[in-house]
Amino acid sequence: MTTKLILTIYIVLHIIFAVSVQASEAIPWGVAEKSEAKYEPQKLLYDVTTGDEKDLQNILNRVGLLYKLYDSDLLDSSIVVIIHGDAIPFFSTANSANLELMKRAHSITVGAPIEFRMCQAAAKVMGYKPKDIHGFVKMVPMADAEIVKLQKEGYAYMK
Repeated sequence: MTTKLILTIYIVLHIIFAVSVQASEAIPWGVAEKSEAKYEPQKLLYDVTTGDEKDLQNILNRVGLLYKLYDSDLLDSSIVVIIHGDAIPFFSTANSANLELMKRAHSITVGAPIEFRMCQAAAKVMGYKPKDIHGFVKMVPMADAEIVKLQKEGYAYMK
């Protein structure tokens, strides 16, 4: 081998070693391991007050994914989404700007033990009557009382 080739190999190996040392210093604990967990069906309630469309979309995605993780168990799982506060206007039939979001919300209730319940007291203060809210939503007298009732029935609270 020529001296030039040996020097090139030495430099390349030195660079590779330096990069691997630098990388191990940047992540001294290594990387995460993936865990395959099996979740038993549960009774959950989501307390939803967000007025941010992306936040609501994220919540809908979480609810849908959670139901899938429960193997779509119709008998032992139940998810209730309690709507109050700034989330109420999204569910108004007059709010056509959020029609796609409402189609998504409705779709996760079809054939699943997932339901939406809205605080009638808060909706009334905002000027909404039951006739102003999409039909897949059930109106309950008060969100806080509904949350307490569901927790007494064994529902776990999610925010």
